[in-house]
Amino acid sequence: MSTRGGVLRPPGDVRIEESERPATRLPFVIHVLALGTFLMGTTEFVVAGLLSEMAGDLEVSVARAGLLITVFAVGMIIGAPLMAMLTLRLPRRLTLMLALAVFAAGHIVVALGSSFALLLAARFLTALATGAFWAVANVVAARIAGPAAGSRALGLVGAGGMLANVVGVPLGAFAGQFMGWRGPFWALAALGVAAVGLIARYVPHDSPDPQAISIRSELSALRSGRLWLALAACATTTGGVLSAYSYISPLLTDRAGIAAGLVPLVLVGFGIGALAGSIIGGRIGDARPHATTIVAAAASTMILMAVRLLSGHAAPTVALVALLGLFGLGANPVLIALAVRFAGRAPTLGSALTVSAFNFGTAIGSWIAGLALDSGLGATGPVVIGVGIAVLTLIPTVAIAVIQRRRSTTAVVQGTAQGTADADATHAAGV
Repeated sequence: MSTRGGVLRPPGDVRIEESERPATRLPFVIHVLALGTFLMGTTEFVVAGLLSEMAGDLEVSVARAGLLITVFAVGMIIGAPLMAMLTLRLPRRLTLMLALAVFAAGHIVVALGSSFALLLAARFLTALATGAFWAVANVVAARIAGPAAGSRALGLVGAGGMLANVVGVPLGAFAGQFMGWRGPFWALAALGVAAVGLIARYVPHDSPDPQAISIRSELSALRSGRLWLALAACATTTGGVLSAYSYISPLLTDRAGIAAGLVPLVLVGFGIGALAGSIIGGRIGDARPHATTIVAAAASTMILMAVRLLSGHAAPTVALVALLGLFGLGANPVLIALAVRFAGRAPTLGSALTVSAFNFGTAIGSWIAGLALDSGLGATGPVVIGVGIAVLTLIPTVAIAVIQRRRSTTAVVQGTAQGTADADATHAAGV
């Protein structure tokens, strides 16, 4: 969606705006949106570092406290498309501000609450807001950056979520040791309120035409086969990588012989790799989207296979975990950009469905990996599952590339035929 005079234009407006021309630097508002996804990524995973403290204070088992993570994932899967449809007629700037306001309120409830059921409800509500923000932020970033820099902008927005794993989650866990587990939630609530002001200041106003937008027209995007292929790739790429990553600690300690105290440093390496991959993948994906997604899928599969074979050696395993972050999640911004493009006149729904697909793949992959961990495969079981899921990503990514190649070839043939017909008509008229 292009901008003129601070107003976001609908997809049907084909006029070339200044923001849609290739630029060396992304607009500052993209960084503001990345700050929002940093907060969203932090709240999604910070509970993992606070589970023991929360379980003790709330007088529940650690396993039961883990439902606070599960309910958030479910909220993200359901919430992203649901909230995209419910806020369809709202200006996107207002949707972002409301999502952050609900985000802040949900964290205040958690920080004040003493009932486990209340905390579950607050986490679910926060997940709905998170899904809405992430989906709309992707669309706004892609439209402001324009076609020439859409993947790069989405890479930066996605990098905010990746940075949460490198900085936000460790800081939250560290702060929880000194301030109590409620402290990080107060901090996230305060940052959410501050982000509302930034969104209000820097995100352009937009005025969607209610007559031009309807739930029926949005749902028409679901008829796109290429959209479903992109969503399948979103699910399998994260499912393959995160099914192995979710249970990487037992592999590092039991197989590679790495001390438990050093495991967080290895995880930081994964986070740094994922952050770099999101930025680099977004840049390369603008020029070669299909090659980027195929290479990333193939590389992820081979890296996971190497982890399985070399897991008995510490140094190679540490390096491979960092490379897994680099290649495993590097194609995500490109897949989001493709889904938004294939959704046609329903970019918000397309973006929302990628959020659901990523979380669905993570949930299913982690569940199967957990079963494999308890099987005879032991600590390498999740990696084996990761290989099996990651290789499936090649199916939709190659299919998308083949379809695009055929469309391009058809367009060239039709263009040549039309040119010949025009030349014949001109010659006949001359005769």
